Amino acid sequence: MSKVLITDYVWPNIDAETAILKAVGIEPIVAPDSSVETLTRLAADVDAIMFCFAQVPAEVLRNAPNCKVASRYGIGVDNVDIAACTELGIVVTNVPDYCIDEVADHVMAMALSFNRKIVRHSAQVKASGWGAVTLNDTMHRLRDRTIGIVGMGRIGRAVTTRALAFGITVLAHDPFVQQSDAPDGVQMTSLDSMLTESDFVTLHAPLTPETTGMIGANELKLMKNDAFLINAARGPLIDEAALVEALRAGEIGGAGLDVLEETAPPDDHPLYAMDNVIITPHTAFFSQASTIELEERTAQEVVRVLNGEPPDIIINPEVLGKTRAGI
Repeated sequence: MSKVLITDYVWPNIDAETAILKAVGIEPIVAPDSSVETLTRLAADVDAIMFCFAQVPAEVLRNAPNCKVASRYGIGVDNVDIAACTELGIVVTNVPDYCIDEVADHVMAMALSFNRKIVRHSAQVKASGWGAVTLNDTMHRLRDRTIGIVGMGRIGRAVTTRALAFGITVLAHDPFVQQSDAPDGVQMTSLDSMLTESDFVTLHAPLTPETTGMIGANELKLMKNDAFLINAARGPLIDEAALVEALRAGEIGGAGLDVLEETAPPDDHPLYAMDNVIITPHTAFFSQASTIELEERTAQEVVRVLNGEPPDIIINPEVLGKTRAGI
């Protein structure tokens, strides 16, 4: 029987993927924790790795001589050493389009909540009663607002559709998308211009060395002092210390964050104390439907590769022809 190491998961159970794997004779091995030491030990005799948020560095991969595929539960693959996988003949896969609607909905929910002061007014009423809310907060008609979208991929385009439905003007920055390739109603522009002109800014770029810290002190100073910054992509896209200082100084109006720089931030994180910050614990991807789809498609990619077939999605196509799986 083949074995697959499941490094971590954040949903209630792994019934969906277990059914797919066991139906073809693959035994799932669930790691008790996602430390490098534990994963290195458990990887020694597995044929595949399925990983969610755990780091899968070269150290783990090099101790997995039988591993043929590393299949990501999710979109981003910044937490696996792709170069090491390619060197070792390991196919890397992901599921790039499973939660597009969920994340786009989450982004709009944060924008709407901030614009209408939903979270703040709810907390005031619950703490001090119906008459606690005064109408001193600034609120705007959405059709008079502008949203800036960093990254015009699948999720950026889904946010665009929703924003346009509200009558919001859409600006976008993506170095790989020209105006001729942009969706109707979207004006492509430079990052600086987009930051300067937008009332909402939402990040949908992959995490790479070039995008790490792409929103720092200088970028935050360009934004309007009532603008709202949203990140439902990867925490390190934002220089968190700079964001804290910008919020304290009133350089921007607030932030909506589904991710932070640390995957397990401390309980005394300074952003937690700010009432103009909305934080969710990396749940933008989640719905019952999206999670089942994610579990099943991640497992199906493992099955394909272990059967000697190419996966539907391959992150490192340069490995083809020299894979351990013979594809």
